[in-house]
Amino acid sequence: MTDHVNNKTTTNGHIQDKLVQDSITNNQDITAQVKALQNTTANAHNVNSIDNNDFTHVEDLPIGTPQGQQTTMSNANTQSSTTNNAAQANAQTTKQTLFNQRDDINNPHTSDTDGNEETHFGYKTVNKAEKQARVADVFTSVAKKYDIMNDLMSFGIHRLWKRYAISLSGVRAGQHVLDIAGGTGDLAKVFSREVGRNGKVVLSDINAAMLEVGRERLINAGCNNVDFVLANAETLAPFDDNSFDLLTISFGLRNVTDKDAALKSMYRVLKPGGRLLVLEFSKPIFEPLSKAYDLYSFTALPIMGKLIANDAESYQYLAESIRMHPDQQTLKQMMQQAGFENCDYHNLTAGIVAVHRGFKA
Repeated sequence: MTDHVNNKTTTNGHIQDKLVQDSITNNQDITAQVKALQNTTANAHNVNSIDNNDFTHVEDLPIGTPQGQQTTMSNANTQSSTTNNAAQANAQTTKQTLFNQRDDINNPHTSDTDGNEETHFGYKTVNKAEKQARVADVFTSVAKKYDIMNDLMSFGIHRLWKRYAISLSGVRAGQHVLDIAGGTGDLAKVFSREVGRNGKVVLSDINAAMLEVGRERLINAGCNNVDFVLANAETLAPFDDNSFDLLTISFGLRNVTDKDAALKSMYRVLKPGGRLLVLEFSKPIFEPLSKAYDLYSFTALPIMGKLIANDAESYQYLAESIRMHPDQQTLKQMMQQAGFENCDYHNLTAGIVAVHRGFKA
């Protein structure tokens, strides 16, 4: 146990040194981006109108089947009988999971299933049936500014956190990887390179606006071994059992209504011997740092959200959601209860963020 603690302390030291170096290196670029964004504040209304038109419509995104496997697009101008016949023939010859349209992103919590059972939305208390829609509103609002805001909020350090998580992934060429709540595709882009032409990466998210940003970014980067799927982390309905060698979820688990259900679904779709990595904000292990972090989160974040994304409320929620997320030991126990073995976690930046890891036997 002592050696384990010492190793984590040493790792944290290396991480801290690297954080400082990278933050200084990236500072000028980030500052320039902020100034450029602030210069457009006066025309925010017009910009927002343009941004909304830039999104691919939700119906253009794959519903339950990865991109490249769907037979028709729901917004096509014409659908010939030949295409329909081909689709029917393909469905008969190809094994596919069948489910009602959009079941993969439908809210599993309704007044019928959960009654008036309540949960948290940040510091607010809401009915379980309401939370998914509220979270969707947050991420639809911030999708276009999500990456620049991450750089600003963490001073670029989030890239190092993700890099460290990837170093724990053990990903190899030819493997199949599912990045859940993958948003704008930071991890998926790296995994695309690591698994190579014989591997496959699926970038999934419950939010169409976030997934569209990720799809555009990865396609522009030439990632031709990545599929993009709208999926609910609680059910992962589009995916068969024992389908993936590696599952990752980065800064997404805290937004899930039923985290236990999500962890069980992750266990279901993971292959025996596969691993799960959860990168998420956690509980700082030093009390002075915790107080300073709270002050920063509840003052600076909403202000930056207002200036850059014209949305202080969403970033207030994000700060609150971090405080409501289970601490390191609690999340480890939740993973164990879902069936994962050899679970551990690694504190980064003194516990502001933690990487949890578990394996399927």
